[in-house]
Amino acid sequence: MFGAAFPLSPSQSFKMLAIGIILWFFGALLLAYLGPLGAYQGSGRILTYLLLIPGTVPFVWLAMKIAQLEGAQVGLGIALATGTATLCDGIALAWFPSLYGETIDLHAGAGSTILWGAGVAIFIGMLFSRPRTN
Repeated sequence: MFGAAFPLSPSQSFKMLAIGIILWFFGALLLAYLGPLGAYQGSGRILTYLLLIPGTVPFVWLAMKIAQLEGAQVGLGIALATGTATLCDGIALAWFPSLYGETIDLHAGAGSTILWGAGVAIFIGMLFSRPRTN
């Protein structure tokens, strides 16, 4: 996995995996809090989805700094962290759905918000990614 062609060092990869787990934990707590407030219905859903876009930028920037990602490493690093968080959400939604709320509607709302947020994070990571200049 970490051969010469893999653009992240083992240290950077570990940091991005850890960031993904931390992101999942705090994201799950946030979704559990916001769901019952109506974040997944009507205009609340629109607002939630819109706020996820600027709210994701600091995560990408902080992850870049912590893992010392440069140039073309950014997109892959953010995808690794986002994939890790998404896998944790998949496990939690399947085996511990009450983490996200008490009803199926809250589980579905959290799941759709997670997928939207993952897509936003990967997209922003790609925007921050730039080719290395030698």
